[in-house]
Amino acid sequence: MIEINISKRIKSYHGIAELKVNTSFESQVISRIAGPSGIGKTTLLKVIAGLIPADSGLLKVKNDVWIDTKANFSKKTQDRNVGFVFQNYALFPNMTVEEQLRYGTGDETYIDRLLHIGQLDSFRKSFPKHLSGGQQQRVAILRALSTKPTLLLMDEPFSALDQTLKSSLIANLKTLFLEQQTTVLLVTHAQDEIEEACVFQM
Repeated sequence: MIEINISKRIKSYHGIAELKVNTSFESQVISRIAGPSGIGKTTLLKVIAGLIPADSGLLKVKNDVWIDTKANFSKKTQDRNVGFVFQNYALFPNMTVEEQLRYGTGDETYIDRLLHIGQLDSFRKSFPKHLSGGQQQRVAILRALSTKPTLLLMDEPFSALDQTLKSSLIANLKTLFLEQQTTVLLVTHAQDEIEEACVFQM
């Protein structure tokens, strides 16, 4: 269980606004975070990952405190075992596809499996600049999974994929999530991407 009760000032279309989230997410399931653009969905993911601080509040994951602003405590990002799929992919430009995954794991068998899941076997020696947007997006997803995170945060992760490829990838990812008991928080505007996902409306 992820229990979160935080506030964070954010820039909105109308100036400075306050993001307030008081909810919980079930462990080992996929929860879809929905809401209009600019409401703070990406900010929420970044706070959970420890990439930006909350202004106030508490975050607990399986009763382990990650954020407690009253105690002036924030667990280090590297200690949270979180995978993050960014909207802009954030790939290392000087690393091949294979090297991007090896950055997270030295398990060559697992790397091969991830490449197969992403249908990128033949692109393992390619650099990001030689990949299409959809291919880069798949690399970003696979790199986030390379560390076998207990919590995976995904920010519009399938936006550059066609429907056939998206369906195949999602089916394979769900198998992996189940196997690794991964908790997934998914920001997306597409309601039909993972139909059985729990929905949190912001």
